[in-house]
Amino acid sequence: MNLQAKLIASVLCVSALPFAAQAADFEDFGRVVRVTPQVEQINRPRQECRTEYVQVQQPAPSRGVGGAIIGGLIGGLAGNQVGGGTGRSVATAAGAIAGAVAGDRIDNANTPSSGGVQEQQVKQCRTVDHWESRTSGYEVTYDYRGRNYTSVMSYDPGERVRLRVVVEPMQR
Repeated sequence: MNLQAKLIASVLCVSALPFAAQAADFEDFGRVVRVTPQVEQINRPRQECRTEYVQVQQPAPSRGVGGAIIGGLIGGLAGNQVGGGTGRSVATAAGAIAGAVAGDRIDNANTPSSGGVQEQQVKQCRTVDHWESRTSGYEVTYDYRGRNYTSVMSYDPGERVRLRVVVEPMQR
């Protein structure tokens, strides 16, 4: 080989050295050996409510007093017209009492004496635990060139997994 050819070959080899020292990467595929879903339990508490009917004692309605007052006045006036002296006073008092009783009965004839019992709706709620299973990822074991590797992925890759292979020289 002549000197000129040796010089060109040397220049080409020296200029190729920086490219050989750089890392190279490419895509390849690995065969999936096993996929294990990563499942976590999540508590989502919820309200459970139901309606019950309970018996409630109602208070007695208030009675009117107007009839007793008017009846007492009318009965007192009527009793005052009967008899004389102390008999007149007794008749006035008896007439007022009888008139008040009669006026009260007439005024409150349609008013019940007790409140009675009424059904009332009562809503009762409580918080209960509600556990749900959720897949958070997949532990994937795959074979690449006779060696097994494991990685956690966000999806199930199927029968093969796409890989990015990086090749770089080892440092001493």
